[in-house]
Amino acid sequence: MTNILELRAISAGYGPFRALFEVTVEVGPGEALAIVGSNGAGKTTLARVASGLITPTAGAILVDGTDMTGKRTYQFARAGIAHAVEGRSVFASLSVEENLTLSFRRVHGREGVKRDLARAYELFPVLGRRRTQQAGTLSGGEQRMLSLARVLVEVPKLLIADELSLGLAPIIVEQLYHSLEQLRSAGTSLLIVEQQVKHALDLCDRVVVLDHGTVSWSGPASEAGGIVDQAFQPTT
Repeated sequence: MTNILELRAISAGYGPFRALFEVTVEVGPGEALAIVGSNGAGKTTLARVASGLITPTAGAILVDGTDMTGKRTYQFARAGIAHAVEGRSVFASLSVEENLTLSFRRVHGREGVKRDLARAYELFPVLGRRRTQQAGTLSGGEQRMLSLARVLVEVPKLLIADELSLGLAPIIVEQLYHSLEQLRSAGTSLLIVEQQVKHALDLCDRVVVLDHGTVSWSGPASEAGGIVDQAFQPTT
């Protein structure tokens, strides 16, 4: 069976700084893979390579068996790769519904907005309750939900979620991961990039541990607890 995503011996960085060194990662259909490691391990760089935001200096990127190395970000999106980037990406002066409508209309046109809004509010009920509220006045967790809902316009083949739990209250993190479980049940593969690893280990089938830009361990999530503890001290 063809993998949804393959990163083959990827090296990448920013100018003279190298962040990844010959990293190989695969995500199969319907699989959830966690990428964990301490700050500076290369997790976010890997996520950006996987969605076309960064072009690797060496190696190859395959999506559904097709070589996507060097392709533009929109081409990755058309191939079914959705990327919820680190942080909050919302239009602060617009309402929740206006933020969503802009994204949904761009992808599906005016006729698809009503259906997509219903899907977003099903995944994140709090957004439905806040639909007329300015996005800039939402809590940090609600803004994170809004930014995630905007990339889930349609059920993607693969969702790359970068540091979903960063700076959020535990109850909000629980809600976000519940939404990921729903998305996976609908057939989407997941690439979860996390520093706080408990939820990622509970959700994912396999784990890859990055250390200074290289893969130090990979294997089943059920065997990863002790390995992760040894690899770095989790942020509390």
